[in-house]
Amino acid sequence: MEQPGLDLFQNHYLKGSFVQEIYYNEENQYGVFLLRVMEATEDLDTDEVTVVGRMMRPHPDETVICYGEWKEHPRYGKQYHAEMVKKELPRSREAVTKYLASGLFPGVGKKTAEKIVEHLGPDALTKAADDPGLLAEVPGLTDARAQTIAESLREHHSLEQALVYLYQFGMGPATALKVVQAFKGATLEVVKNNPYRMIDEVEGVGFRRADEIARQTGMALDAPERFQAAALYALQEASLSHGHVYVSEAELMGGIEPLLAPDGEACFPAEKRKILLMKMAEEERLIEDHGNYYLPSLFWAEHGLAMRVREILERSVEPTPAHELFKAVGDVEEKLKVAYAERQREAMTTAVDSSFMILTGGPGTGKTTVIRGICHLFAHLEECSIDPGDYENTENPFPIRLVAPTGRAAKRMSEATGMPATTIHRLLGWRGDFFERDADHPIEGSLLIVDEVSMLDVWLANQLIRAVPKGMKVVLVGDDDQLPSVGPGKVLHHLLQVKEIPRVELTDIYRQEGGSSIIHLAHALKKGEVPTDLTEPKPDRRFFPCQRNQALSIILQTYRNAMDRGYTLFDVQVMAPMYKGPAGVNGINEALQQEVNPPKDGKREISWGETIFRQGDKVLQLSNHPEHPVYNGDMGHVSALEPDARQDDPVLWVQFDRQEVPYKRSQLNQLSLAYACSVHKAQGSEFEIVIFPLLMSYRRMLQRNLIYTGITRAKSYLILCGETDALALGVKSRDKEVRNSQLTDLIEMEW
Repeated sequence: MEQPGLDLFQNHYLKGSFVQEIYYNEENQYGVFLLRVMEATEDLDTDEVTVVGRMMRPHPDETVICYGEWKEHPRYGKQYHAEMVKKELPRSREAVTKYLASGLFPGVGKKTAEKIVEHLGPDALTKAADDPGLLAEVPGLTDARAQTIAESLREHHSLEQALVYLYQFGMGPATALKVVQAFKGATLEVVKNNPYRMIDEVEGVGFRRADEIARQTGMALDAPERFQAAALYALQEASLSHGHVYVSEAELMGGIEPLLAPDGEACFPAEKRKILLMKMAEEERLIEDHGNYYLPSLFWAEHGLAMRVREILERSVEPTPAHELFKAVGDVEEKLKVAYAERQREAMTTAVDSSFMILTGGPGTGKTTVIRGICHLFAHLEECSIDPGDYENTENPFPIRLVAPTGRAAKRMSEATGMPATTIHRLLGWRGDFFERDADHPIEGSLLIVDEVSMLDVWLANQLIRAVPKGMKVVLVGDDDQLPSVGPGKVLHHLLQVKEIPRVELTDIYRQEGGSSIIHLAHALKKGEVPTDLTEPKPDRRFFPCQRNQALSIILQTYRNAMDRGYTLFDVQVMAPMYKGPAGVNGINEALQQEVNPPKDGKREISWGETIFRQGDKVLQLSNHPEHPVYNGDMGHVSALEPDARQDDPVLWVQFDRQEVPYKRSQLNQLSLAYACSVHKAQGSEFEIVIFPLLMSYRRMLQRNLIYTGITRAKSYLILCGETDALALGVKSRDKEVRNSQLTDLIEMEW
């Protein structure tokens, strides 16, 4: 949330100079400093105080004004939390000399600084910033050095001016610093001439903030930049918030209109809009295709994915003679001591005799059993080993590549098949801003099996399929009734609409150990039915009726009971449809942390925003880690903490399965507590026990595929709590989200 403008803090401030740097992070500009107070709006019992906050790194003896409030830190005591920091140029001869010799200005030591002050006086900084040519008149300064000093002065002066300028629009220090980092010395020019650039180039700046700044800086309401920024923002919102790959012209205008209201129609009549959109298309800022509008990256991803799927489908595969295939399946059954059902056999034989195939089915229908069978059948027919040990110390690639979108899903594949499995990002060699594997550098192997395909968005699906080499067969596995991808597109759903793609759907339920009722509940809800015995206790599930204000108490109690029975943090998972509210993910995490990992003497902890991480906490990776093979959705526990680590050193370590990953303070935004998580974050994982609150206060988020996805994460025991009406409402809500995509049509084109 943005902080108020600078003027709202004028009545509460500290003025002084920083005498000691305790901590500073260059990446996010968060620092802790000791300030010697010269002036304050209240009487203080000391002249030195600790100031914390985000700011451009100050230098010793630099005078600053800090606007903020006092807070009590549980470990470090009373601190002044600076919401904004405004620097003042030094005025005395001594202070100006120290400032010039502080190291900010290349080639300026104490003697050179003294010469500058002697020649220009105590106003040397202001004079030099206004007229850099004056420095050339300083005795002993070469023209080159004078130019360097002048440029440094201008840069530092402009950055400080830019921060103060941004504060006046109500922009908080975190976002203001990001803007200054992005545009550096050109910040004022960018903000004054085209503040809409901030939308694309600065995280955290949306259209409304940029538009308000544009209005206040005098940009015309009918400026072309305003409409074009609104169009791009509407496109981005359609893809990232609603999952659309493209929007029609009417949908685009529907997204633009609220952004430009109330003067949009008057400033941008229909004809002018068409001209501006045409200009954007010519500049390739967006792509228009048969009346539909795309972000360029999505246009090329969707068209690229369609082209490559079609290429794979067109590859000829010599069918295995029926008698050989029948015998091979029998040999696999004997080897694995499994008797496959007819539909499972069909899935296995279709996979080995197709260049591209889709396997679908709900929980308990044997998808994992079939994946294992496909691997062994393929190896039997190709006469190749699937023992990983046989490929050690050789140049031969392992013939079968098993992948999934998340680390936990890949781990399940590996455990079920006995073969190596990995995440898609790791297979493709993701390096933070590019993939090492692509059409020119394809992956190796003869068979690719991808699990949890419902989680794939168009961008990632394209990256994966474009890296498939000639001759490699592809098997996609998923459940179309689960939640679609967080990113744009609905890849599995739209691929299933392509008639030419071979597919097998598993419908019979096989997993019924101990009379399991979780799977029966899932399949009933999938059909839109609420079982009459929903609230009756079952050996593997319970429903605890409760109101919103009772839900957290029940969650804590059931979690505590599971811990008392010997279950681990990673056996039990709470998930909720929303983040906010007392029964939202954030509130549940705070309560469970206090319950299972409370603070105590000797236990280290570190704060990041409103979150406190303690040693032993269960945590969730929120994004793909560019330096380590840790990916969005992976869970681990905090194994070590070093809150007082030096700048750029790790402050926290997380144990993920067999690897320990260090995090610098600036990387803590990649983590959250994971006692509770959203259903989306749990997708692709299974847990021994799932606790799932369902309340009418979640009604905006409740829908059938979310509930279905949530309960199918439970492997052994499911605990539902809340209101039966909420469950019934969610189960009736289906297909709320229709995602625009032409993937099906593009693949079927020209068959």
